[in-house]
Amino acid sequence: MLLARHMLRTVALGALMAVWLPAQAGLFDDEEARKAILDLRSRVTQGEQQRGELAAQVKQLTEQVQALQRNLLDMNNQNEQLRADVARLRGQDEQMLRDLSEVQRHQKDIAQNVDERVRRLEPQQVSVDGKEFFVEADEKRAYDDAMAAMRGGEFDKAAPALVAFLKRYPSSGYVDSARYWLGNAQYGLRQYKDAIATFRAFVTAAPDNPRTPEALLALANCQAELKDNKSAKRTLEELIRQYPKSEAAQAGRERIVTLK
Repeated sequence: MLLARHMLRTVALGALMAVWLPAQAGLFDDEEARKAILDLRSRVTQGEQQRGELAAQVKQLTEQVQALQRNLLDMNNQNEQLRADVARLRGQDEQMLRDLSEVQRHQKDIAQNVDERVRRLEPQQVSVDGKEFFVEADEKRAYDDAMAAMRGGEFDKAAPALVAFLKRYPSSGYVDSARYWLGNAQYGLRQYKDAIATFRAFVTAAPDNPRTPEALLALANCQAELKDNKSAKRTLEELIRQYPKSEAAQAGRERIVTLK
């Protein structure tokens, strides 16, 4: 009897375990799945958060890049403006240098013109036939013009120019030279009487002039041209007596032999 009861309990317990164990296994499967779902949801949530953060970072970086691009564009524009300003200033500097150079050149020209005018107005020291003296600008120009005509053999221009000079500047240091060359111009024009008077005035006024012996020889030649050999001979004797060592005196000695 007791054995039968024990066997009955054993059978009932086995049946109960057969029912309870599968139920417990199902409970364990649902819990694991729930945990897996919750874990997956957590990971999805974290992924979404990370994507949001990443998107925010990307947006921030994009904005920074755009800001840098704008700044770079502004800098490029500023550089272009600076280049334009530098080019404009360089052009202004070059123009200013050209203007300054032109002003300096103009000032130099003015200074040279002023100096030239001053030199023309100021008395100048000259030396003629060993004699030094001061002359006015107009005085020197008149003499130089007359002598230029004389050197060119233009006696018809030189003679009146020298006559005009002697009348205008009777006290000039050029007077002796002007008389001597006037006598030569008159001789060249065959105005022998005028030449004789001019040479005689020269010899009388400047006996120590280095050209006086030549003037006496020319005077004698003028007299000879007028067939006044006696006067020519006396003039040559005067030349030889007063200036015996001169070349003109030597020529006079040869010339006097030919006079009758």
